[in-house]
Order: sequence, then C-alpha cells, then structure tokens
Amino acid sequence: MARSVTTQRKLVNTIAAWSIGFLIFFPILWTILTSFKTEATAIADPPVFLAFNWTLENYEVVLERSNYARFLWNSIFIAGGSTLLGLIIAIPAAWSMAFVPSRRTKDILLWMLSTKMLPAVGVLYPIYLIFIKMGLLDSRIGLTVVIMLINLPIIVWMLYTYFREIPGEILEAARMDGATLKSEILYVLTPMAVPGIASTLLLNFILAWNEAFWTLNLTAAKAAPLTAFIASYSSPEGLFYAKLSAASTMAIAPILILGWFSQKQLVRGLTFGAVK
Repeated sequence: MARSVTTQRKLVNTIAAWSIGFLIFFPILWTILTSFKTEATAIADPPVFLAFNWTLENYEVVLERSNYARFLWNSIFIAGGSTLLGLIIAIPAAWSMAFVPSRRTKDILLWMLSTKMLPAVGVLYPIYLIFIKMGLLDSRIGLTVVIMLINLPIIVWMLYTYFREIPGEILEAARMDGATLKSEILYVLTPMAVPGIASTLLLNFILAWNEAFWTLNLTAAKAAPLTAFIASYSSPEGLFYAKLSAASTMAIAPILILGWFSQKQLVRGLTFGAVK
C-alpha cells in the first residue's frame, strides 16, 4: 500500500514538473514555430499551431536586411567581457567577505543587493551624459562596463554563498605553508569553487546576453547586440510577427544551445555546497 502511494506521488510530481516545464517553454516554442509561418498565418485567428505551410522566407529576409554576424559578435563581446570582468572583481570581494568578514559585511551585501531594486531609468540620464562626455556612447567597451556593474551584486552574492561552504581551515593551512594572498585565491580557493564559479559565469552570461534596456538606450548601430537586432523589427507601421519571430529565434538560439549543453554544470554549481 505504501509503495503504491509512493508511486502515485512520483507520477503526480512528474506530471506536474513536465506541465510546468512545458508552460515555461511554450512561448519559446511558439516563437520558433511562428518564425516559419507567413505573415498572414502568423496573425491568423484562431491561431494555427502545426498545420501550415512551412517557409524559410522570414530568415532569408532577416539575413538580407541585417548584418546578423555583427550583432552576434557584439553580444558575445559584451556578454563575455562583462561576465569575465565581473568575476575578476567579484572573486577577491567575495573572498574578503567570506573569510575576512567585518561587522558591516552583511550590511554591505544587503546594500549591494538593494541596488538591483533601483529602477534603471532612474540612473539612465546621468550615465547617458557620462557616456557622451567620455565618448563611450555606442561603444562595446562602455556597454560592457555598464552591464558588468549592473550584474556585479549578483556575482558577488553567488560567489560569497559558494565560498562560505569552503572550510576556512584549508586556506589557513595554505597560509601556514607560505602561500601568498594571490596564490591562496588562484591556486587554492578558485579550484575548489570551480562548480560555483562556473554556474555564476553561466548565469551572468545569460543575464548579460538578455539585457535590453541599456543596450537599446546606449547603442545605435556600431555596438548594438542581438537585443537591438530584435527591436529593429518593431516599426511605426506595425509588427511583422513572422519576421520578428525569426529575428528572436536567431537571437536566442546561441544562448539556448549554450544552456542545453551546460545544464549539468549549471545545476551542479547551483547545488554546490547544499550537502555537506
């Protein structure tokens, strides 16, 4: 009897998990399907799910109209650069807070996290003026720094959480063996926290890749990433849903592929330290 109840419970949990997963994935699936429809089919009422004539016309138009490779390179540069720069700054900061805490460490962490609650539009004007004065408007370097600063609180918080799970005695033993601060962080702490660092890198790369507010307001053409590439298919004449879906599919495809191949590493990192 108990085994039957357990089996039923597992079945219900499995069905619930698959249902929630499908609901989350459905908008992406619908976008991909719409990208293969004609404009008339894309706005049909009632909506057409699979019974339509598939076409690659939208992708051909998007590739002819836009330099997709340039947008893709800008996204890789900005997302990758901001993530790596954030890690370089966050690893020493998280080490200090985890292993050399002060009375204000928790207050600093909470203050850093509170900056994520600030509406981005509230600081857009001063940052925009700074960018104009420094000649960083519509530049990959400027956008990389801004996105790094936006995601830095999350990077520090995640690394701080992972580092707290590493026994401090190991670092003390390294110091007794003559390890310098640089050696302690690079050769002792970092290798032990590889799962946590990897998951932090992946998550923040995704956040940077999907950033739209700053990319749309601080770029025009030269440094525009794929988020601006998608927005270019919204015009005063109206939305071309099929072409917009094709552009969106091309923009999310690289990050979906990355997420698919790195999901085990991401889950491993997010559960790092959960069981001692």
